[in-house]
Amino acid sequence: MAKYQSINPYTNETFASYDNPTASQIEDSINLAHALYQKWRHEEPESRCKTLHQIATAFREHEQEMAEIMTREMGKMIGESKGEVELCASICYYYADHGPEMLKPQPIESKLGKAYYLKQATGVIMACEPWNFPLYQVIRVFAPNFIVGNPILLKHAHNVPGSAAMTAKIIKQAGAPEGSLINLYPSYDQLDDIIADPRVQGVALTGSERGGSSVAENAGKNLKKSTMELGGNDAFIVLDDADPQVLKKALSTARTYNDGQVCTSSKRIIAVKTRYDEVLHELKNSFAALKPGDPLDPATTLPPMNSANAKDKLTKQVDEAVKAGAKVFYQYPEIDSAGAFFRPIILTNVDKQNPAYDQEFFGPVAIVYEVEDEDEAIALANDSSYGLGSSVISADVKHAQEVAAQIETGMTVINGTWISSGELPFGGIKKSGYGRELSELGMMAFVNEHLVISMPTE
Repeated sequence: MAKYQSINPYTNETFASYDNPTASQIEDSINLAHALYQKWRHEEPESRCKTLHQIATAFREHEQEMAEIMTREMGKMIGESKGEVELCASICYYYADHGPEMLKPQPIESKLGKAYYLKQATGVIMACEPWNFPLYQVIRVFAPNFIVGNPILLKHAHNVPGSAAMTAKIIKQAGAPEGSLINLYPSYDQLDDIIADPRVQGVALTGSERGGSSVAENAGKNLKKSTMELGGNDAFIVLDDADPQVLKKALSTARTYNDGQVCTSSKRIIAVKTRYDEVLHELKNSFAALKPGDPLDPATTLPPMNSANAKDKLTKQVDEAVKAGAKVFYQYPEIDSAGAFFRPIILTNVDKQNPAYDQEFFGPVAIVYEVEDEDEAIALANDSSYGLGSSVISADVKHAQEVAAQIETGMTVINGTWISSGELPFGGIKKSGYGRELSELGMMAFVNEHLVISMPTE
């Protein structure tokens, strides 16, 4: 059986399969990418801006087919898939328009001589990407590195191989040179060998804590720079003065966008006691209004999860949480479907002894906590092995910013939930990983800061 398969989680139909590459195919791919890096080293970043503009335009032109393959492979609603394509086009435009300026030499004040550092490409980057955003996860790494001059080898998730193939096809047809992004379907052993290859200079991974630990270990063993965007158990803090309408809007998608399968979705809802009941009922109303169905149907608001295995894993987590004392405040009614549907659920009474206290629930599960005040809310938010994103809901933005500054996390959104754009850095701390993607910070992830200093001759 092929290692990479396209299985529609709504119908359980397997509609495509892909084999692992041969050793010679891997060697040819690395050679091609490395040769392109050596060519790009002698070209200015501006020379690639036009092509990245063309790639952005091509994604918009192929929005429908790209959205459909993503939805068919991992089940996200077709409207969300189209929004993902548009986001990726905007990221490409951002780096095409602003990337060269970010890469200009940086002067350094020094009494020792005229000093500056160059921002140069380092070489081929191995990108290991997950299934939950089949295009966005790839473009987050590809777009900045394309302008920098670092070609990309792509190992996508096993359940979105068609999305990976179409991404590479669109990029190539838009005019990107051969080797700019090469899609491979390697086994884990083959991936280890690729990372160890001296022509590969960096590894970017978005995925699970377990996968990140394994890849980071191999990258470190081979002295390769890496960035890791791993799981999250994001806190959503509701302060006493939260605007009811702002709160309602934020809660409406906090655990259901992408069917809750987002690293940065609000998995721990922490409400001060004066707003606790309101939060529970707003979440319940939001969940109860969902309409399960075919994710290709625009009328559907509750899609299946990405796979039957993912549904089973989440079900087991919830069962273990309830067995350990969690209370079920609400769960969506039974769904008459063979698809991988998980019934959205709200859990309360999760204490520190419950395994759910420090787990990531990757799906439409909301765990709601009641706290006395904001100090307790901050303490609870920080009592986690993760630190990816967070939200603070408050009518006083200045005060919310002060609260945000006390949260141990990589990102905080005030009066909203997950957000992404080319200019905004993305990444976390603790077990949520290290390094940043997007923005100028992300562009520098695999750049050589090359010092040049002219010593006085007199």
